[in-house]
Amino acid sequence: MNDSLSTRDALIEAGLSLLIEGGAEGLTLRRAAARAGVSHAAPAHHFKGLPGLHTAIASRAFALFTEAMLRRRAAAENRPFARLLAICDGYLDFARDSAGLFHVMFACPDLDPRDPDLAAQSARAYDVLREGCLPFSGGTPDPVLEGLVWSSVHGYALLGPSVNAEAPFAAVLARIVPPDAP
Repeated sequence: MNDSLSTRDALIEAGLSLLIEGGAEGLTLRRAAARAGVSHAAPAHHFKGLPGLHTAIASRAFALFTEAMLRRRAAAENRPFARLLAICDGYLDFARDSAGLFHVMFACPDLDPRDPDLAAQSARAYDVLREGCLPFSGGTPDPVLEGLVWSSVHGYALLGPSVNAEAPFAAVLARIVPPDAP
């Protein structure tokens, strides 16, 4: 175990690693304990079974997801379409590069939606998308526009490489919001 991490954090980090390496099937409580270098009973002490570990991992994954979107946004030209596209590209990068985490965040049925950390981290990720949409809605949040962009990028992430060559996401986004004038 990494001495600088608490046992709980070591288990979360181990779970993150297992999901990145082996996808959703790669994570079990025993494997997380072994990877963290702790007793196989440790996860039961820190989490309410696998659902508790899934929830903690999803919370941490949402933080990494937000960082991926912000990183791409920071590197984009300071134009509304370019910034929103960069946010979406960060979304797609994360879905592609961290498929196991993405699965836990969005498809794991046993997450605890009442967990305050999970709620805060997922709201922070959504706020990045909301901020990217604001220039296209007159500076006022528009849940319909946000839902359209979110469902498009999320669907695109789930479809993966099969659609990427046919229609780059920039072309999809340009059908939703107007591209910046040159």
